[in-house]
Amino acid sequence: MAIVTFYNCDPKDAPKTTMPAHLGANAIITCKGRLLLEKRRDSDIWGLIGGGCKKTETGREAIARETYEELGLRIPKEKFQKLAVYDNPGRIAAYRDGSIWRMVIVVYGLDFAQEPAMRISAESKDLRFFTKEELKDIEIAITHADIVKEQFVDKL
Repeated sequence: MAIVTFYNCDPKDAPKTTMPAHLGANAIITCKGRLLLEKRRDSDIWGLIGGGCKKTETGREAIARETYEELGLRIPKEKFQKLAVYDNPGRIAAYRDGSIWRMVIVVYGLDFAQEPAMRISAESKDLRFFTKEELKDIEIAITHADIVKEQFVDKL
């Protein structure tokens, strides 16, 4: 059973939130026209690199920390370009422990000229760069799918 289930603008099936809004930072990381995704261990689906902001962090500090934790790459926070904020109230994550969070996601961009040497963290099963065409054949977390479409697929 998945540890987390994601919902996006699904008022019929999404559970009511039990926790305050949660600020997250995710990244559109590209290399040579391909998008980096991680196969999430908690839900067995593909998603963007990133995670929740700690109480004392800015979004850029959070995405720099998450990039190190999830990829083993130390990237200065200034290298991340803010792309957008996704704050619709229907973006929800329901966890197996019963907590249900509204997610507000700040999205940052980072482009590599050459594919970096990365390591897979305990949070992930796999890391891979995908072409626009390859994305059609995989399941992406519903809370990230619209971000991937708007910030990657539609921008090519």
